[in-house]
Amino acid sequence: MDLVESLRRHRLLAIVRGKDPVAAVRTVRTLVEEGVAAVEISLTTTDALTVLRQARAALGSDALLGAGTVRCAGDAGRALDAGASYLVTPALVDGLAPYGVPVLMGALTPTEIEAALARGADAVKLFPGSLGGPGYLRALRDPFPEVPFVPVGGVDATAARDYLARGAIAVGVGSPLVGDAADGGDLDPLRARAAEFRRVAAGDTP
Repeated sequence: MDLVESLRRHRLLAIVRGKDPVAAVRTVRTLVEEGVAAVEISLTTTDALTVLRQARAALGSDALLGAGTVRCAGDAGRALDAGASYLVTPALVDGLAPYGVPVLMGALTPTEIEAALARGADAVKLFPGSLGGPGYLRALRDPFPEVPFVPVGGVDATAARDYLARGAIAVGVGSPLVGDAADGGDLDPLRARAAEFRRVAAGDTP
Protein backbone atom coordinates (compact mmCIF):
# COMPACT_ATOMS: atom_id res chain seq x y z
CA MET A 1 0.00 0.00 0.00
CA ASP A 2 1.46 3.39 -0.94
CA LEU A 3 1.40 6.46 1.28
CA VAL A 4 -1.58 8.31 -0.20
CA GLU A 5 -3.63 5.11 -0.44
CA SER A 6 -2.86 4.38 3.21
CA LEU A 7 -3.77 7.91 4.28
CA ARG A 8 -7.07 7.70 2.42
CA ARG A 9 -7.85 4.34 4.00
CA HIS A 10 -6.63 4.86 7.56
CA ARG A 11 -6.97 8.68 7.73
CA LEU A 12 -4.23 9.09 10.33
CA LEU A 13 -0.54 9.98 10.27
CA ALA A 14 1.30 9.85 13.59
CA ILE A 15 4.17 12.31 14.06
CA VAL A 16 6.92 11.32 16.48
CA ARG A 17 9.47 13.80 17.80
CA GLY A 18 11.31 13.58 21.07
CA LYS A 19 14.49 13.91 23.07
CA ASP A 20 15.08 10.25 23.93
CA PRO A 21 16.07 8.11 20.93
CA VAL A 22 15.36 4.82 22.70
CA ALA A 23 11.93 6.04 23.77
CA ALA A 24 11.26 7.35 20.25
CA VAL A 25 11.89 3.94 18.71
CA ARG A 26 9.68 2.34 21.35
CA THR A 27 6.98 4.91 20.59
CA VAL A 28 7.05 4.18 16.87
CA ARG A 29 6.80 0.45 17.51
CA THR A 30 3.92 0.92 19.94
CA LEU A 31 1.97 3.09 17.49
CA VAL A 32 2.31 0.45 14.79
CA GLU A 33 1.33 -2.29 17.24
CA GLU A 34 -1.78 -0.25 18.06
CA GLY A 35 -2.81 -0.15 14.40
CA VAL A 36 -1.48 3.24 13.27
CA ALA A 37 -0.45 2.47 9.70
CA ALA A 38 1.71 5.51 8.88
CA VAL A 39 4.28 7.00 11.24
CA GLU A 40 6.53 9.98 10.60
CA ILE A 41 9.75 10.53 12.56
CA SER A 42 10.66 14.21 12.66
CA LEU A 43 14.28 14.97 11.88
CA THR A 44 14.20 17.30 14.90
CA THR A 45 14.12 14.19 17.08
CA THR A 46 17.37 13.59 18.95
CA ASP A 47 19.52 11.25 16.83
CA ALA A 48 16.67 10.99 14.35
CA LEU A 49 18.56 8.99 11.73
CA THR A 50 19.42 6.30 14.26
CA VAL A 51 15.78 6.23 15.32
CA LEU A 52 14.79 5.75 11.69
CA ARG A 53 17.30 2.94 11.18
CA GLN A 54 16.29 1.09 14.31
CA ALA A 55 12.58 1.50 13.69
CA ARG A 56 12.98 0.26 10.12
CA ALA A 57 14.96 -2.75 11.31
CA ALA A 58 12.28 -3.55 13.86
CA LEU A 59 9.27 -3.01 11.59
CA GLY A 60 10.49 -4.40 8.29
CA SER A 61 10.54 -3.09 4.76
CA ASP A 62 6.77 -2.83 4.31
CA ALA A 63 6.11 -0.42 7.18
CA LEU A 64 4.99 3.08 6.20
CA LEU A 65 7.78 4.84 8.07
CA GLY A 66 8.66 8.33 6.93
CA ALA A 67 10.90 11.26 7.75
CA GLY A 68 9.44 14.61 8.71
CA THR A 69 10.77 18.16 8.94
CA VAL A 70 12.68 17.57 5.70
CA ARG A 71 13.91 21.02 4.70
CA CYS A 72 16.33 20.31 1.85
CA ALA A 73 17.42 17.61 -0.59
CA GLY A 74 20.31 16.73 1.71
CA ASP A 75 17.89 15.98 4.53
CA ALA A 76 15.94 13.78 2.16
CA GLY A 77 18.95 11.77 1.05
CA ARG A 78 20.12 11.12 4.59
CA ALA A 79 16.62 10.14 5.72
CA LEU A 80 16.13 7.72 2.83
CA ASP A 81 19.51 6.14 3.50
CA ALA A 82 18.35 5.62 7.10
CA GLY A 83 15.20 3.79 6.01
CA ALA A 84 12.48 6.38 5.39
CA SER A 85 10.01 5.38 2.68
CA TYR A 86 8.41 8.80 2.28
CA LEU A 87 9.20 12.43 3.07
CA VAL A 88 7.23 15.14 4.88
CA THR A 89 8.24 18.79 4.65
CA PRO A 90 7.16 21.82 6.70
CA ALA A 91 7.30 24.11 3.66
CA LEU A 92 8.08 24.19 -0.05
CA VAL A 93 11.27 22.24 -0.74
CA ASP A 94 13.02 21.86 -4.09
CA GLY A 95 14.93 18.84 -5.34
CA LEU A 96 12.88 16.01 -3.84
CA ALA A 97 11.26 14.62 -7.00
CA PRO A 98 14.42 12.81 -8.23
CA TYR A 99 14.35 10.58 -5.15
CA GLY A 100 11.20 8.91 -6.45
CA VAL A 101 9.44 8.51 -3.11
CA PRO A 102 6.11 9.95 -1.97
CA VAL A 103 6.28 13.51 -0.66
CA LEU A 104 3.80 15.18 1.67
CA MET A 105 4.77 18.83 1.16
CA GLY A 106 3.94 21.65 3.53
CA ALA A 107 1.86 24.56 2.23
CA LEU A 108 -0.77 26.93 3.56
CA THR A 109 -1.93 29.48 1.00
CA PRO A 110 -3.44 28.77 -2.44
CA THR A 111 -0.23 30.00 -4.07
CA GLU A 112 1.87 27.67 -1.92
CA ILE A 113 -0.47 24.76 -2.68
CA GLU A 114 0.03 25.30 -6.42
CA ALA A 115 3.78 25.53 -5.86
CA ALA A 116 3.80 22.27 -3.89
CA LEU A 117 1.94 20.49 -6.67
CA ALA A 118 4.37 21.91 -9.24
CA ARG A 119 7.21 20.43 -7.20
CA GLY A 120 5.65 16.99 -7.46
CA ALA A 121 3.95 16.70 -4.07
CA ASP A 122 1.81 13.59 -3.78
CA ALA A 123 -0.27 15.27 -1.07
CA VAL A 124 -0.29 18.65 0.63
CA LYS A 125 0.44 18.99 4.33
CA LEU A 126 -1.78 21.92 5.30
CA PHE A 127 0.49 23.56 7.84
CA PRO A 128 0.05 25.05 10.32
CA GLY A 129 -3.52 23.79 10.24
CA SER A 130 -4.36 25.61 13.46
CA LEU A 131 -3.96 28.95 11.72
CA GLY A 132 -7.08 28.51 9.60
CA GLY A 133 -8.79 25.53 11.15
CA PRO A 134 -11.35 23.20 9.56
CA GLY A 135 -13.25 26.12 8.07
CA TYR A 136 -10.22 27.14 6.05
CA LEU A 137 -9.84 23.63 4.68
CA ARG A 138 -13.49 23.67 3.63
CA ALA A 139 -12.86 26.93 1.74
CA LEU A 140 -9.91 25.36 -0.08
CA ARG A 141 -11.92 22.38 -1.27
CA ASP A 142 -13.78 24.42 -3.91
CA PRO A 143 -10.71 25.59 -5.91
CA PHE A 144 -8.70 22.43 -5.13
CA PRO A 145 -11.20 19.54 -5.16
CA GLU A 146 -8.65 16.99 -6.36
CA VAL A 147 -5.84 17.84 -3.94
CA PRO A 148 -5.22 15.36 -1.10
CA PHE A 149 -4.95 17.55 2.02
CA VAL A 150 -3.48 16.40 5.34
CA PRO A 151 -3.87 19.11 8.03
CA VAL A 152 -1.07 19.17 10.60
CA GLY A 153 -0.50 21.39 13.63
CA GLY A 154 -2.66 21.57 16.73
CA VAL A 155 -4.85 18.66 15.64
CA ASP A 156 -6.56 17.19 18.68
CA ALA A 157 -9.35 14.62 18.49
CA THR A 158 -12.09 17.22 18.03
CA ALA A 159 -10.22 19.06 15.29
CA ALA A 160 -9.37 15.75 13.61
CA ARG A 161 -13.03 14.86 13.41
CA ASP A 162 -13.86 18.27 11.92
CA TYR A 163 -11.05 18.17 9.35
CA LEU A 164 -12.02 14.72 8.17
CA ALA A 165 -15.65 15.80 7.85
CA ARG A 166 -14.54 18.73 5.67
CA GLY A 167 -12.59 16.74 3.14
CA ALA A 168 -9.12 16.00 4.53
CA ILE A 169 -7.89 12.59 3.40
CA ALA A 170 -6.14 12.21 6.76
CA VAL A 171 -4.84 14.24 9.68
CA GLY A 172 -1.28 14.43 10.95
CA VAL A 173 -1.11 14.31 14.73
CA GLY A 174 1.92 14.93 16.92
CA SER A 175 1.79 15.79 20.61
CA PRO A 176 -1.98 15.29 21.09
CA LEU A 177 -1.35 11.65 20.17
CA VAL A 178 2.25 10.99 21.18
CA GLY A 179 2.31 13.05 24.38
CA ASP A 180 5.56 12.50 26.30
CA ALA A 181 6.10 8.93 25.11
CA ALA A 182 9.04 9.86 22.83
CA ASP A 183 10.68 11.60 25.79
CA GLY A 184 10.47 8.49 27.95
CA GLY A 185 6.88 8.72 29.17
CA ASP A 186 4.51 5.86 29.94
CA LEU A 187 3.26 3.87 26.95
CA ASP A 188 -0.15 2.99 28.38
CA PRO A 189 -1.57 6.51 27.86
CA LEU A 190 -0.09 6.42 24.35
CA ARG A 191 -2.00 3.24 23.61
CA ALA A 192 -5.21 4.81 24.89
CA ARG A 193 -4.72 7.92 22.74
CA ALA A 194 -3.91 5.80 19.71
CA ALA A 195 -7.18 3.94 20.17
CA GLU A 196 -9.05 7.22 20.49
CA PHE A 197 -7.59 8.69 17.30
CA ARG A 198 -8.21 5.47 15.42
CA ARG A 199 -11.87 5.66 16.44
CA VAL A 200 -12.01 9.25 15.21
CA ALA A 201 -10.36 8.28 11.94
CA ALA A 202 -12.88 5.46 11.51
CA GLY A 203 -15.71 7.95 11.90
CA ASP A 204 -16.99 6.63 15.20
CA THR A 205 -19.05 9.15 17.14
CA PRO A 206 -17.96 10.16 20.66
